[in-house]
Amino acid sequence: MVEQSLEFCNIVKSFPGVKALKGISFRAEGGRICALMGENGAGKSTLLKILSGDIQPDEGCLKINGEEHHFLSPHQSIKSSVSVIYQERQLVPSLSVMENIFLEDMPVGKLGFINMTELRSKTQEILDTFGLPIAPTDTVGWLSVAYQQMVEIMKAYRRDSNIIAFDEPTAPLTDKEITILFSLIKKLKEKGKVILYVSHRMAEIFQISDDIVVLKDGSLVKTLLTSQTNEGELVKAMVGRDIGDTYANLKRNDKIGDVLLEVNNLVTDYVDNVSFKLHKGEVLGFAGLIGAGRTEVMRAIFGADPIRSGEIRLEGKPVRFKSPSEAVASGIALCPEDRKEQGLVLKRSITDNVSIPVLSKVKKGLFLSRKTENDMAMNAVRKYSIKTPSADKQVMQLSGGNQQKVILGRWTSEKMATKILILDEPTKGIDVGTKAEVYQMVCDFAKQGIGVIFISSELTEVLNVCDNIIVMHNRHITGMLTREEATEELVLQLAMKD
Repeated sequence: MVEQSLEFCNIVKSFPGVKALKGISFRAEGGRICALMGENGAGKSTLLKILSGDIQPDEGCLKINGEEHHFLSPHQSIKSSVSVIYQERQLVPSLSVMENIFLEDMPVGKLGFINMTELRSKTQEILDTFGLPIAPTDTVGWLSVAYQQMVEIMKAYRRDSNIIAFDEPTAPLTDKEITILFSLIKKLKEKGKVILYVSHRMAEIFQISDDIVVLKDGSLVKTLLTSQTNEGELVKAMVGRDIGDTYANLKRNDKIGDVLLEVNNLVTDYVDNVSFKLHKGEVLGFAGLIGAGRTEVMRAIFGADPIRSGEIRLEGKPVRFKSPSEAVASGIALCPEDRKEQGLVLKRSITDNVSIPVLSKVKKGLFLSRKTENDMAMNAVRKYSIKTPSADKQVMQLSGGNQQKVILGRWTSEKMATKILILDEPTKGIDVGTKAEVYQMVCDFAKQGIGVIFISSELTEVLNVCDNIIVMHNRHITGMLTREEATEELVLQLAMKD
């Protein structure tokens, strides 16, 4: 077996207004899992895009097994046995699972036609290895986000790449699916593959990695052996300071008010008989496994999914929104789980994204007041410490944490008058320092009298951020708990209760 290695040699990359990478050099060995850690904007994603050939460095090169490489396209990277699995799925939604997995290398028969029998058989072998309850012929666009992510991972597995980089691979996965993924990654490690692993989940890093490379503001801070460090040292290296106990330092709202939102016996095509109350100034958590129905409840309230029966009351008055725009007009805001697909216009500026829901309020005569829009955007940039050279920057060029802050800036501007803020997986894919900021923002929203609904698959943050917790399983509510009485064991028990 050839010993594999990957080296980043003095990698420099600049974008307009920011130097993303400042001479990054380190080596990753085959048969070891190297974690890339750092706050959002540290340079992790830029490094992976250079590895995949999506972008090219201004200076420096890659070395694979000692041989210098300069990838000008993703095709060149793949041909060199490199696979990069991004948070953003690179799938064709209209094609089947098997067509996506073998898209670049379909098995063909003697006459040059695709051998569908062989295609199904090979795909089923991979599905059996992953233990997934989906079929080779299933259309990818109809799969859940979690299963789409697994299809992306199966593509890399099928290529038998020698270098595989994972960018937040577990964000949409259940605990069972994470166990399967880690088992496969360890098998790849045993085969001598070079594994790069990016995640903001500390427990994962200490569970899966052998080495840790810490980046900050485009520079390499240090490299560590996982076995010789701890979470406190790692956080301090990432953020440049000791953030202490994130949850103990939260300044919470202690004045929960009257009922703001009341949901009674809500039934849709996706949830069954859901009832709960949200109070002014309350942070109400929704816990449960993926597919439990948490997001679907919020989509119905927000007017995105039709309601079959049940009642919704806002400040005591019955409402039923036919569209999200009606909900927004009534003071309800939703930060969706998939911020890139559903929450942002990636190719537009921060200014455009912040002002989208209130365009009618920023008119000056027949035209939009660009000054008013810019003022709104700059207020959001200052208020939420969005890292950007200007409000004109496209949001696709921001890190995940800063993109999330743009969405928060949109819904909490003075012109929005938000009463209810629904946050669906608000810390997914963002670093530990930004997470601490988001938690405090949530508490600050509650202090302003906003009712906050906080959905998260990270049980620790639900238990520590929320005042009360609703647990769902199989499309209905299985329990309601206060923060004082909720424990991890009790919530998990309710989350698996039929």
